[in-house]
Amino acid sequence: MNCPFCRYADSRVVDSRSTEDGTAIRRRRQCPECGRRFSTIESASLTVVKRSGATEPFSRAKIVSGLRKSCQGRPVGEDDLALIAQRVEEAVRSTGAAEVDAHEVGLTILGPLRELDEVAYLRFASVYQGFSSLEDFESAITLLRVERDAASSGEAASPAGPGVSAPLRGT
Repeated sequence: MNCPFCRYADSRVVDSRSTEDGTAIRRRRQCPECGRRFSTIESASLTVVKRSGATEPFSRAKIVSGLRKSCQGRPVGEDDLALIAQRVEEAVRSTGAAEVDAHEVGLTILGPLRELDEVAYLRFASVYQGFSSLEDFESAITLLRVERDAASSGEAASPAGPGVSAPLRGT
């Protein structure tokens, strides 16, 4: 690491700490040439691979934007959306992969969104899962009701019925 003061080509790490959100490491360094100290922030890059094969950097802002569309007109605050985006990023980063499919990011969004607001979840799932008929919505709603009833009675939910794909259930 070059010293930002004297441009010496090396430096010594004095202290390392994780940032509050755990996505980066803050390192305190000292230049052996001029003796001055400076900080660096190191973060692992995370790339999303889209269906077309194109790649782009992971963006919490893009997740929040998509969630905002699903939650339009619903009693959901910006803080709730930011929290979901953070949870999604943490889950995706915890896999340890440098590249993740956009499909996996979408699956990771479904679970926390469902906990937040079932209507927003259905909106997101209908676009994400490509619902093409009323039966797709009916199956999703039936599954939500069965799982909600099972959760309230303390039982395990029954498996998805015909026509409902497993990813619809969230992660």
